[in-house]
Amino acid sequence: QVHLVESGGGLVQPGGSLRLSCAASGSISSDDVMGWYRQAPGKEREMVALVLINDNLKYRESVKGRFTISRDNAKNTVYLQMNNLKPEDTAVYYCYRNHWGSNYWGQGTQVTVSS
Repeated sequence: QVHLVESGGGLVQPGGSLRLSCAASGSISSDDVMGWYRQAPGKEREMVALVLINDNLKYRESVKGRFTISRDNAKNTVYLQMNNLKPEDTAVYYCYRNHWGSNYWGQGTQVTVSS
């Protein structure tokens, strides 16, 4: 079993920045795929950024150049640095981890971008 705990969401003005963190515990491996998804009201959950095998990174097109995903294996933590936030980034952000073929999700953290 894998347990994921997110932190770092909040309210920010357009153009502002936030950093999300996701700490993992339980049966985890440094080879796990991990990252972030988001879900806005009335929309489907969508991939934002992933750290793939061999530390290859994958980003949603609309966040490229603004968001940066990183991981700290010593702390079992994955981060999402979000810069130049836009109102369309408003959503609940979910931490994701795939361990040995099983998907695990955090409880979600709200990010609201509004003036």
